Amino acid sequence: MSDLSKIQKTKIEKLFEMGSGYVLGFSNRTFAQFILEIVDKDIYEERYSIFGDSKANRLRAFWKLESNYLVAKLTLELLEHWKTNKSLLEIDIEPKENALYEECTKFLEALKNDGISEHIENLMEPDIGDNDFSLLARTIRDSIEKNEPEVALDRLHTYVVKYVRSLCDKHGITYDNNKPLHSFYGEYVKYLRKNSYIESEMTEMILKNSISILDAFNDVRNNRSFAHDN
Repeated sequence: MSDLSKIQKTKIEKLFEMGSGYVLGFSNRTFAQFILEIVDKDIYEERYSIFGDSKANRLRAFWKLESNYLVAKLTLELLEHWKTNKSLLEIDIEPKENALYEECTKFLEALKNDGISEHIENLMEPDIGDNDFSLLARTIRDSIEKNEPEVALDRLHTYVVKYVRSLCDKHGITYDNNKPLHSFYGEYVKYLRKNSYIESEMTEMILKNSISILDAFNDVRNNRSFAHDN
């Protein structure tokens, strides 16, 4: 459930001309396609009909049901769609409209940054030729958006293990598959230091501190997620 206030929703609705049940001139097909491409959601699922079947009511339901991050992401894209259409149709944006657009953009950006999934879009597939990373990243993002932190922690641990092992493989660093994450990450840090990849004391300090962080991550994953029956 998002934290959009009633006043904020009213301001967005005014820009989108939602009073008649429509949203920015979308047809049912283009509306569904737009939302699917932006947030990978089917706006014509039954759960989005709680306020009615119109496009405006389905968008209102989306605002009510989804996370701050998803609500902000979609609505910001709709704002840009509004602005782009004005430009393409060579329709001047009135000063009052522009002020409302800027205000809506500002509070939606704040909502996006405050959302539970603030940085999940940065979790991308590393360029190491392993297709499992894209699946893991998608699973982690989905778990965070669904407010399932235990599942996300477990999958994130798997993601980090695979990534650190790939770094070791890249440099020919041998490791024991039974060693915990922080141990073979420590081997990676030793290799970087020995081969003069580390150029400053600060960098070495950060890398060494990361070993302790990953050790703590092992505890969280093993004792506070669904990885083991505990």
